[in-house]
Amino acid sequence: MTAALSDADVTFEGRDGNRLAASAAGPTDGRPVVLLHGGGQTRHSWATTLSSLGARGWRVYSVDLRGHGDSDWAKDGDYSLDAFAADVSAVARALDEPPALVGASLGGLSSLLATGSHPGGGLASALVLVDVAPRIEEAGRQRVGRFMLEHVSDGFGSLDEVADAIAAYNPHRPRPKDLSGLRKNLRYRDRRWFWHWDPQFMVGLRGGPDETRSSLAPPGVLEAAARAVDCPVLIVRGRQSDLLSEDGAREMLEMVREGEMVDVAGAGHMVAGDRNDAFNDSVVEFLARRFAGAA
Repeated sequence: MTAALSDADVTFEGRDGNRLAASAAGPTDGRPVVLLHGGGQTRHSWATTLSSLGARGWRVYSVDLRGHGDSDWAKDGDYSLDAFAADVSAVARALDEPPALVGASLGGLSSLLATGSHPGGGLASALVLVDVAPRIEEAGRQRVGRFMLEHVSDGFGSLDEVADAIAAYNPHRPRPKDLSGLRKNLRYRDRRWFWHWDPQFMVGLRGGPDETRSSLAPPGVLEAAARAVDCPVLIVRGRQSDLLSEDGAREMLEMVREGEMVDVAGAGHMVAGDRNDAFNDSVVEFLARRFAGAA
């Protein structure tokens, strides 16, 4: 069950009894939506989506994945896709009714595996996958891995260095002038800034910088999960993404029973951050249409 910390903060219990920190918004009797960020991010990546959906009557929870943000680090270092998916299942089961799961990248893969592992069980009322599908592009996957490992050990000397690294990774996104928002995705210790996630999340990968969670999933598992999903699915793809191709997204649509796709112009893999308004509008429209009268 969830435990209220304040009007905006709640906690969930993951598969292993691990504490999962979350932010909440919207009326407590609204239909539930769970937001799950990508690998290396935190729940604060969804700040505007959280408030946007909450203002429209949904009860929204933005959750820090295990080892990320304010959630517990895995004591045994288990950051397998199965572990993330089991945590998603635990969060969904703790709510009074099946939530709509909105997951970006790792959060999307975890939501897909969790939902597909409970066919007929009503784990989710809808599934929104943000720039991820069973088949992703190798070059994009390797680029993500290299970026996440680049400063995992030595951190950054300043927020400007962080902003420079992000700008180099996302050259199509304007470099922010106000860097204060970066603090929520970072930890400050020993006079340096470090990403706000357990280094073992990446360091423990057997393939080094060219490995990611999706590549560790047994062949066919994600495709089987997609074919087992029994709720409406929306794929939100960044048109400039090098991780999810249009072909990969359309293959996913052919796997699910009821699916649709939105291709967001001007966005790369980090769709919500690149084109926030367009992303929020797509999700709001999808949920409102699927649950007429609920929002």
